[in-house]
Amino acid sequence: MIVWINGTHGVGKTTTAALVQRLVPDSRVLDAEKVGETLMDISPGLPWTGNFQHWPPWRPLVVETAHQVLDYTGGTLVMPMTVLVEEYWREIGDGLRQHGIPVRHFVLHADRDTLRRRIEGDTVMGPSDFRLAHLDAYDHAARTWLHAKAEVVDTTDLTPADAAGRIAASVRG
Repeated sequence: MIVWINGTHGVGKTTTAALVQRLVPDSRVLDAEKVGETLMDISPGLPWTGNFQHWPPWRPLVVETAHQVLDYTGGTLVMPMTVLVEEYWREIGDGLRQHGIPVRHFVLHADRDTLRRRIEGDTVMGPSDFRLAHLDAYDHAARTWLHAKAEVVDTTDLTPADAAGRIAASVRG
């Protein structure tokens, strides 16, 4: 099984994923961003798109990486990764289904003011114009498809531990 933790940049996916992993037996964290980083390391570089998710190899490589890891280890993969393009989510989901891998798709949500405060006050990564620049894309995805395709966990008034507890309880339940 895959527990996919989606949401905008800066909402707390990576922190929450690590906490979920501790609460779900026989689970591991696989950050699909690492697949993108591998593609970014190709030299000379792939054609510039502004985002590794736009490179056609990224989505099938995420699917195949998850499939291979699950075939090797079994258990559950907790995958924190922002995917705001519906076509990309469908491609990943279809690929995982073709391998017979069930997916529980969660979206960490917070209101815009909370997100802005979290991003601007991030003491680990620091304030991020990149994260702030994606708030509109998240709002659009949330309104048009994302919230309808996932279990939404509103983190506006939750700690990462509380959000992880809700996700883990839903997965175990």
